[in-house]
Amino acid sequence: MHIATSPAFKDNAHKALGDAGLQKALARSGPSFIARRAAAVAHLPEFERLRETARDIKNHAIANLDFYLEAYEAKVLAAGGKVHWCSTADDARDAVLAICKAAGAKTVTKGKSMIGEEIAINDHLEQHGITPVETDLGEYIIQLRHELPSHIIAPAFHLNMEDWEEAFRESHTDLPADRQFHERRDILTEARTKLRAKFLAADVGITGANFLIAETGSSVIVTNEGNGDLTQTLPRVHIVLASIEKCVPTLEDATSLLRVLARSATGQDFSVYTTFSTGARRPGDLDGPEEYHVVLIDNGRSAMIGTEFQEMLRCIRCAACMNHCPVYGAVGGHAYGWVYPGPMGSVLTPGLIGVDKAGHLPNASTFCGKCESVCPVKIPLPKLMRHWREREFERHLTPAAARTNLGLWAFVARRPSLYRLATRAAAFGLGAFGRRRGRFNSLPFAGGWTKGRDLPAPEGDTFFARYAREQRAGRV
Repeated sequence: MHIATSPAFKDNAHKALGDAGLQKALARSGPSFIARRAAAVAHLPEFERLRETARDIKNHAIANLDFYLEAYEAKVLAAGGKVHWCSTADDARDAVLAICKAAGAKTVTKGKSMIGEEIAINDHLEQHGITPVETDLGEYIIQLRHELPSHIIAPAFHLNMEDWEEAFRESHTDLPADRQFHERRDILTEARTKLRAKFLAADVGITGANFLIAETGSSVIVTNEGNGDLTQTLPRVHIVLASIEKCVPTLEDATSLLRVLARSATGQDFSVYTTFSTGARRPGDLDGPEEYHVVLIDNGRSAMIGTEFQEMLRCIRCAACMNHCPVYGAVGGHAYGWVYPGPMGSVLTPGLIGVDKAGHLPNASTFCGKCESVCPVKIPLPKLMRHWREREFERHLTPAAARTNLGLWAFVARRPSLYRLATRAAAFGLGAFGRRRGRFNSLPFAGGWTKGRDLPAPEGDTFFARYAREQRAGRV
């Protein structure tokens, strides 16, 4: 099981800021996602209209999720597959293990799957003598390093070339010790050589699903390496791991969502491989699994329906929010302490493991709004993080000092005359004391701020005073 370290977010973030290798990786990789998305969006004039369409599709699917899930199951059964309904992570792990045991599996290949990380399926299989092999290149390297993904579409986002080389030399001891890694292609070639044998030996293949289509009973996966196709066509048994909100009504809906997914995620018009799977191999098919299983996982999602957090279920896991988030860009994904990092994780994680464990995450935001502005399904992430802050405050989970200071601020803020007097006095006093240097590197009651940055000394009047002056002059 993955033990959540979200309660230690502040310590995690402090360590991340001091990790030279991580900072190098973030500085190198982060800007490229932003630039590629911007270029892809610029070449599609109807992108904003597509975002609205994608939002409406997901809203409709979630509002009628029970109907579409039952319709999806009927189509899967008609195509010779089987659906396993799992309320909890334990139920899902048990379902996957039972399928693997029935198949006599010794080796299982896996395509990239965040829900697989959520239920810690690899650990569960290993505990029962079954070897899982990650086939996504990023997932493969972090499996060798015994780490968790730091990004939902680029699992090894936190690593540099030298980290890959070190892990390959330590793990692939049967290869010549003097081999050279001159470029990324050398890494890819070695990984492909190692994984080819695993694909052929696997008894069971496990993939995630970007979408489940109620109209056809199909699961859809998108990859750029082709590993998902090999994972689901070569083994005798194919298991699809999917959370319930992945279900959409029609094939047309899925293709509409695909148009915004890759552009938001990697800046591509479409992923290199977009694969639709519908049931087991039929008579006359040249390839495909003998058995097709869909493990449908709730794990707290149905409890979000009908609440202020329902909009989070629209998420299509593109990672655009974290790619544009200044907090994620500074500390990386592991600081968030569980499976889902960045703004989407700051909303989803408290819903899945509890705000008592993940209350720091919705507070780890500048509220700049960039995450909402790039979300392909228009999830109001800042608003949802504010809701979690409210829940945290209501349950007295915030520190006593924060509650006291917020109460003091609220007392003053509810009295406009007192508020204006206090802010003008503070601005005048700080401006007078800080006039010589222009900033403060330490202040009483502001140690949390000045510990890591200087506080600029105020210049001039407060906003209210200036606004009133501009009003009198007729300029506003």
